[in-house]
Amino acid sequence: MILTITPNPSLDRTYEVPALDRGEVIRATGERMDPGGKGVNVSRAVAAAGVRTLAVLPLGGAPGALVATLLDEQGIEVAPVPVSGQTRSNISVAEPDGTLTKINAPGPELTPAERATLLDAVGTHSAHADWIACCGSLPRGLAPSWYADLVARCHAAGARIALDTSGPALLAALAERPDVVKPNAEELAGAVGRPLATVGDAVKAAEELRELGARAVLASLGADGQLLVDDSGTYFGSAQVDAVRSNVGAGDSSLAGFLIAGGTGPAALASAVAHGAAAVQLPGSAMPTPSDLTPETVTVTREIPLDRPLTEPAA
Repeated sequence: MILTITPNPSLDRTYEVPALDRGEVIRATGERMDPGGKGVNVSRAVAAAGVRTLAVLPLGGAPGALVATLLDEQGIEVAPVPVSGQTRSNISVAEPDGTLTKINAPGPELTPAERATLLDAVGTHSAHADWIACCGSLPRGLAPSWYADLVARCHAAGARIALDTSGPALLAALAERPDVVKPNAEELAGAVGRPLATVGDAVKAAEELRELGARAVLASLGADGQLLVDDSGTYFGSAQVDAVRSNVGAGDSSLAGFLIAGGTGPAALASAVAHGAAAVQLPGSAMPTPSDLTPETVTVTREIPLDRPLTEPAA
């Protein structure tokens, strides 16, 4: 069982449009409404693969109730923490060439009592979890050290922790030695405080995160593939993608694939790449099922293309 914690979940609406023209009335060609937030997406991808998952998340107001309903309809167990504020609603606009414009609301501010209840809920439900995935931004009211406290608590209970966050929250949590962290290229650049122009730059940045405490680093480099840096060495994975439809939740799907496959080594990286590649070819934040995966197109190697420029250099 994979438990996820999403401190700042959302109700996500995605509209597909012919083009995004400012100031014009645009008729959508397609629309989706999904429960959102990075940890929620991990649970959705895990459930789509037929693996048990439990989502712990604060929920409030009508959007929060709808998030719980949508998760239940997808067969995902939910451990809601009621909050007085209203769960945020996010909007994504997807264009045919894969360009995605996102508007993310800030979300509610959690009270001290709600913060404590959220931590207690993770502890209550973590006993039978193979992995605990702590994912996403922190809502107002949670200090950057909150993830560090959570990782420390979960490790004390003997759980393995996957962490997908960024900025001060990521840096603070590294000291507690999360079992794997999953930054994208931009988050990796932000963590080391310098731009990344090549795959080699990304490898060096991942190694620095390990020096700061991460036991393993699974780094998503967008169209350029994924890196895994752990005690056994460095691996590079890539896959053939015919057309990008939406990259919403692709990194979360990758993390789900990694954890489903054991969360360590090249086989887990191959699963992560397969899930991420499948996700970008689906609409909105749809999560891939086993029938969407094409593992035969995935390549994992220890021969790292260090000098290969990143398609989108990370600042």
